[in-house]
Amino acid sequence: MPYLFTSESVSEGHPDKVADQISDALIDHFLAFDKDSKVACETLVTTGQVVLAGEVKSNTYLDVQKIARDTINKIGYTKSAYMFDGNSCGVFSAIHEQSEDINRGVDRESKEEQGAGDQGMMFGYATRETENYMPLALDLAHRILIELAELRRENKDINYLRPDSKSQVTIEYSDDNVPQRIDSIVVSTQHDDFGTDDEMLAKIRKDIVEILVPRVVAKLPEQIQALFNTEIKYHINPTGKFVIGGPHGDTGLTGRKIIVDTYGGKGAHGGGAFSGKDPSKVDRSAAYATRHIAKNLVAAGVCDEVLVQVSYAIGVVEPMGIFIDTYGTCPFNMTDGEIAQKVSEIFDMRPSAIEERLKLRQPMYSETAAYGHMGRKSETVSKTFEQPNGDPITLDVELFTWEKLDYVDKVRKAFDIM
Repeated sequence: MPYLFTSESVSEGHPDKVADQISDALIDHFLAFDKDSKVACETLVTTGQVVLAGEVKSNTYLDVQKIARDTINKIGYTKSAYMFDGNSCGVFSAIHEQSEDINRGVDRESKEEQGAGDQGMMFGYATRETENYMPLALDLAHRILIELAELRRENKDINYLRPDSKSQVTIEYSDDNVPQRIDSIVVSTQHDDFGTDDEMLAKIRKDIVEILVPRVVAKLPEQIQALFNTEIKYHINPTGKFVIGGPHGDTGLTGRKIIVDTYGGKGAHGGGAFSGKDPSKVDRSAAYATRHIAKNLVAAGVCDEVLVQVSYAIGVVEPMGIFIDTYGTCPFNMTDGEIAQKVSEIFDMRPSAIEERLKLRQPMYSETAAYGHMGRKSETVSKTFEQPNGDPITLDVELFTWEKLDYVDKVRKAFDIM
């Protein structure tokens, strides 16, 4: 019996994502000037206000208010009509020193003996559904909002868009878990107030269906394009009006979009958020490491779909264990337990080894804070950071290192795959 599966995404202007981006901008600035910084920073945004709170152990000083304002302006909240803009909002900082009780379990004389920054379990997932080994529904939901943001910044074909938006895509699958068609697409986008409610809704619906969706489809592989058809059910701004949005419409908090950040409901999630945490926090670093493992396993031909779990105790160097679920897609005679044993031999999952393997002490996190941490393009970019009363520095930063397929050959050799 065919079944439906749905995933959602939210834009960079969604209040929770505004909070994530501010928190990760702070992380990047701390790491840019002191790569050994330990940071756990939370952000709250609401009408005209930003609250920064958290713990930091660093040798650098930052103008956190300026970083927050620059981030808000970059997202697009630059007008007083939004009731939240980077130039006029209040920014309150309650950031303080990291607890010594936490730090003693993490910092050791030998970096290799660095303990996990927290307890918990982390999951990574990969599937052959898409070229980037991500679930199709989430990949499409992200693409819709990335393209919508491009249209907003172009301010040409569609000139009434505001930063806040959400999307949702429902896919019909066959009994053997193969995508058959797109059943429905939901897009809710904040907009300027123009005309009557009926006129606004008609205009927005027409533009989404006739301008946005074709731009998205044009950038997809042919096999995914074939899933689009004239029978798709569109729900565009279902309430009929979305003028009040962003932090003025809803309070935003760091870490409230963990399913959007990962796999859209596929696989599993350990519950820990990513943004605002330096890589000593295994909530973040081990989630990236398990995605790296999962993607390389699928790309190497070990399986067509896989879930990888790792778990830690705070202050303990070695993980509690590694779990593998291939959903019955392993093509050769090997149990998931046997696969897990080989994975533990190939990938060193000590916190310091993860940091080194994935180069996680770079200021690489602002780019992760919107449109998903997984399935993105690994590339090197140049980034400039400013420090109060100091010269700016420009660094070459390698982004999304956990998306690299650099372990495929090692995996194939270990599993004797020709």
